[in-house]
Amino acid sequence: MKILTIDKVNKGEIKLPSQFKEDIRPDLIKKAFQVIQNNKRQRYGATPMAGKMVSAELSRRRHKYRGSYGFGISRVPRKIMSRRGTRMNWVGAFAPGTVGGRRAHPPKAGKVWKQKINTKERRKAIRSALSANVVDKLIEKRGHRLPLNFPFVVDGKLEELEKTKQVKDTLNKLGFGEELERTSERKIRAGKGKVRGRKYIQKKGLLIVVSGNCKLLKAAMNIPGVDVARVDKLNVELLAPGADYGRLTLFSEDAIKRLETEKLYTDEIVKEVKKE
Repeated sequence: MKILTIDKVNKGEIKLPSQFKEDIRPDLIKKAFQVIQNNKRQRYGATPMAGKMVSAELSRRRHKYRGSYGFGISRVPRKIMSRRGTRMNWVGAFAPGTVGGRRAHPPKAGKVWKQKINTKERRKAIRSALSANVVDKLIEKRGHRLPLNFPFVVDGKLEELEKTKQVKDTLNKLGFGEELERTSERKIRAGKGKVRGRKYIQKKGLLIVVSGNCKLLKAAMNIPGVDVARVDKLNVELLAPGADYGRLTLFSEDAIKRLETEKLYTDEIVKEVKKE
């Protein structure tokens, strides 16, 4: 694969490591994505006393004067609104189906949403997503706008950019101008989500993978649709949003080298030995 400078000058070539030679497995990608989504869910549920805070009483005694036996009415729990002698003005309460009553099966706050996935399956899913993200036909099928000579790798100077304007100018030079225009548009969500802190729907655009902590992580933060991630912090949600593989991804040269030397996301991970 070609290595370009930030001024779009051909610098040389680099051989992709074995992580990019994995077979594309849509089933594993979807499974790993769903595990991440489930683990991000926040528990919710109704209070245990919801719908039960009334003085409704259901008497099972046939001859109790407050009971509803013998009046030709259904035997649902009722509360007495008023009375005249032994004649009661009942209103159904407490039971499901009555006004103000409890729900039959409310959401329980104690429900556990978390799921697990085997480590080898998760790594294989990441490798599958990496393999799909260097195939131009799959990237175009997902709706991205590609440069003419994509895929390519950018040298390490990309990680040294400090300003957002510098990042935008560099991406335009590399041919990602149409993609930035596509992701700059946002749409107002339909439904109640507008009042729940998610008014707009933002399109997913370019993913930039860097070797480690750098200035680019902060510089590209405010570009709509663009995500920047460290190579050792990748997951299926970043590489294949919505479990739809083939995201437009730009790697730095140092990130590719770190993938190969540390054997990330393989079964032979090289552990760093701390020197005392």
